[in-house]
Amino acid sequence: MKMGIAALQWMIFMIAAAIVAPIAIADLYQLSAVETAGFMQRTIFVLGVAGLLQGLLGHRLPIHEGPAGLWWSVFTIYAGFIGVLYTSNIEALQALSGGLLVSGVFFIILAISGFIGVLAKLFTPTVTFVYLILLVLQLSGSFIKGMFGISADHPMMDPWMALLSLIVVIAAFAFGRSKVMWIRQYSVIFSLVLGWGLFLIAGKAPSVGEAHSWFDLPKLFAFGMPTFDSGVITTAIFITLLLITNLVASVRLMEGIVAANKPSDPKRYKRGGLISGVNQLLGGGFSAIGSVPISGAAGFVTQTGQKSMKPFLIGCLLVIGITLFPPIMNIMSALPAPVGYAVTFVIFSNMVVMALKELKKNYDRRRKCISCYWYIHDGWRGRDVPISFRYQRITSCCYRCFE
Repeated sequence: MKMGIAALQWMIFMIAAAIVAPIAIADLYQLSAVETAGFMQRTIFVLGVAGLLQGLLGHRLPIHEGPAGLWWSVFTIYAGFIGVLYTSNIEALQALSGGLLVSGVFFIILAISGFIGVLAKLFTPTVTFVYLILLVLQLSGSFIKGMFGISADHPMMDPWMALLSLIVVIAAFAFGRSKVMWIRQYSVIFSLVLGWGLFLIAGKAPSVGEAHSWFDLPKLFAFGMPTFDSGVITTAIFITLLLITNLVASVRLMEGIVAANKPSDPKRYKRGGLISGVNQLLGGGFSAIGSVPISGAAGFVTQTGQKSMKPFLIGCLLVIGITLFPPIMNIMSALPAPVGYAVTFVIFSNMVVMALKELKKNYDRRRKCISCYWYIHDGWRGRDVPISFRYQRITSCCYRCFE
């Protein structure tokens, strides 16, 4: 029972965090209602499969996959090229599908070559701290706008949405810090259900769309066969390099939470890179948005305390399953966007604490080294100990503290 609820919580969280991107991109490319529903179905299907593959074969950590913000930006930029470089929206989407396929191949090449493992060694606690702070600062604007009901169609703040979002934020903080263990473990699902109910009562929740069928398999190359041009290929290569840093940071962060007292597995990055390449290929093949391991999963695990892999894997299977049933998918897509933003805001706020903890690790190592230095110089004073042994102790201590 507990595992089922935990898996359901993972499923709702993954969908709530992923549903905004395909809707926003479909609007940019002026897709019809049927095309938008299909695009959303394929994107969330790919995200579910990507998380399952990573959990079973890749980094093997409870890190869900979400639409990569970098690919979201590229989709947005290329929408402006319609009528300039591309004759239609479908032609632009075909080129982006080709870019995802190129990214997948490049990802796999870099993983096999060992480049990702080399990059992982550069992610010291200080680098991780800077990455997390920049990530929170970058996303905070989107969260605030989403909670206030500000969008391209509604540039002004909606007071009712802002008030309801504030209630959801307060409730999510309260649930996450409850002294009752089961409330804290399922704080995300409680917050989402509460927020959804409040928006329904206030008449601010979107209506559930009508499904045209009960069962529908995602289609390969839904926009037609991918095309390849030099501009998209160059963009895909640069995007891949940036996505690798995101992968490494997410894995390093989750390792510190799930396996804090265990040494880091160097093969984890290679496996994660290989599967990330496969996931990019899936994104291109199913004409969806490219995925990436989401660093916010660390905030989710910290908020709920759910470190086990089984609920996460079952949650990925549930995500895959509901994408095959359009009526269920339409119900999930009716979750008010401000509710998803509010709950995710609370989860991402935990990442500020994680960033400070990463910085503290660096401080503790330096303090330990200085303490050892003074112990060696003062503690050994007056004893008949060879000078070479003292320096050997200093060198080994510094090596341990700064490795």
